[in-house]
Amino acid sequence: MEKHVQQYVDDFMAQIVAKNPGEKEFHQAVHEVVESLAEYILQNPVLQKMKVLERIAEPERVVMFRVPWLNDKGEIEINKGYRIEMNSAIGPYKGGIRFHSSVNLSILKFLAFEQTFKNSLTTLPMGGGKGGSDFNPKGKSDAEVMRFCQAFMTELSRHIGQFTDVPAGDINVGGREIGYLFGQYKRIRDEYSGVLTGKGLEFGGSLARTEATGYGLCYYTAEAMRVLRNDSFEGKTVVISGSGNVAIFATEKAQALGAKVVTASDSNGYIYDPNGIQLDVVKDIKLGHRGRIKEYAERVPGSEYHEGCKGVWTVPCDIALPCATQNEIDEESAKALVANGCTVVCEGANMPSTPEAIAVYQANNVLYGPAKAANAGGVAVSGLEMSQNSYRLSWTFEEVDGKLKSIMENIVANSLEAAKEYGHEGDLMLGANAAGFVKVANAMVAQGVL
Repeated sequence: MEKHVQQYVDDFMAQIVAKNPGEKEFHQAVHEVVESLAEYILQNPVLQKMKVLERIAEPERVVMFRVPWLNDKGEIEINKGYRIEMNSAIGPYKGGIRFHSSVNLSILKFLAFEQTFKNSLTTLPMGGGKGGSDFNPKGKSDAEVMRFCQAFMTELSRHIGQFTDVPAGDINVGGREIGYLFGQYKRIRDEYSGVLTGKGLEFGGSLARTEATGYGLCYYTAEAMRVLRNDSFEGKTVVISGSGNVAIFATEKAQALGAKVVTASDSNGYIYDPNGIQLDVVKDIKLGHRGRIKEYAERVPGSEYHEGCKGVWTVPCDIALPCATQNEIDEESAKALVANGCTVVCEGANMPSTPEAIAVYQANNVLYGPAKAANAGGVAVSGLEMSQNSYRLSWTFEEVDGKLKSIMENIVANSLEAAKEYGHEGDLMLGANAAGFVKVANAMVAQGVL
């Protein structure tokens, strides 16, 4: 990187760190984008004059609130609630709600920042947002989850709306939680609108939404491999982390495309099945009764369970699809993947690779699909759900799946086109950042200083 470009990156990040102390995940997400776009911004003085990137890195609104609720013993419990409304230049804020003990301001700001570019890449009219709480539904009864969701939405309802901010699900926020949240919004606002996505099919949800992120990840990976490597999933061995919706449906689609998926994991450890994951067993464990992945090894002869998640990246494979959480692949894990024959890494989770891991991919000619592009399928179908709600109709599974496949293939094409235009042909990471940024930047410049 040229000296003046590096100086711009260093100066920009110094400001970000000074204004947002201690928010390491947010710093990491911003740094990746700034490093990719610095050269382009320096060549376009209007972007510097209008301070477009500085504004994108500052949320338009941050809402933090107390969530008091009653557990089954009648005791009061108190959690924190958040909504980050990051950028509305191209549409209403759009992004998931995450319920997890790790949720904090830094993680939600990084997710909302990434979401802004991800939503832009889908070409649908959606801005960037994210929210959640440090509440963890694991081990809670349905009644406790309902009371928490109702308390959470009681405050959140005044900040969202179908033309303002449209939340969706994320980690630990699935159909059950969205149902409770939607019911409380409807009760408080006395209106039936498409204010949340990921709803049940009976009350405005979209077919293929559950499968969307996992399927979309595979559509993106398949298209990137086709264009850049003249290759496919056929006959490949795939390592997947996680065992939630993203991992389950990435496994399903990868198998349908001819690959053998050999792993799944949760926060306790991972399973390795050299014969290929039996997806019906994983679905029964994780979707049927919310069990732990180690049950798989007890039920499937020939499979192994290993404590700890990190070892999943030591399993030999052709393709790795991280679908668990942020920063799950560090430099050591990336080197293990490369040493064991992995040539493709596409991200189903948000920012699952550390900067050091990404450097290992780039140094070893690994085809790397960044999260903001590769996992955009979920929010793409959320956008399609918003469209169906506005039309007061529903499309078939095949119609939605076809639109999803088209969107993911277009993201690959647009990323590669942007990368070539800015002198980095074949770089999907820079291409995704550039393609996502330009649309938002142009809209912000056109709308003046807001």
